Amino acid sequence: MSKDLNKEYTISVFTENKAGLMMRVVQVFTRRHFNIESLTTSQSSMEGIFRFTIVVHLTEEDVRKVVAQLDKQVEVLKAFYYEAHEVVYQEIALYKVPIKAYTESSGRLERLMRKHNARILTIESEFIVIEKTGHQEETQKLLEDLKKVGIYEFVRSGRVAVTKPMEQLNHYLKNIEFAEAN
Repeated sequence: MSKDLNKEYTISVFTENKAGLMMRVVQVFTRRHFNIESLTTSQSSMEGIFRFTIVVHLTEEDVRKVVAQLDKQVEVLKAFYYEAHEVVYQEIALYKVPIKAYTESSGRLERLMRKHNARILTIESEFIVIEKTGHQEETQKLLEDLKKVGIYEFVRSGRVAVTKPMEQLNHYLKNIEFAEAN
């Protein structure tokens, strides 16, 4: 498919918590040679149910096929996909910079942190750790600015997202319970 038709999608996969499930979820993408841009897992709002949040750049046809394939996995309760405007999301980034960038920069580092709405997480004898929460573009811009004053390490989490539409899984499970009761 043409790269021009690809859009960013956030896929939410609700699952049981079983060993080996992550590997099977990832295989759905690797078998089709689709790249996963971001992958996070966490407990969901429902007890005993876990959530994978996966970011991909695909065509809508491809994302529908992937979600259908994910739904066929035994421990997957349900998978949904969303366009960027349908989710509220953030990532967290940590930056380890030399302490001299803080002590010898005449306030330059503090101005950078204010400009990017970042904060100091810890100060050690040889380095400081800065935290920035935001979208990938925002955390990347701070990284570029910090490279000018010096940086030892950088790490960014995967996307954490909630949907703007009411959580579809709750409605899905209620429909299942209703169908089983009748």
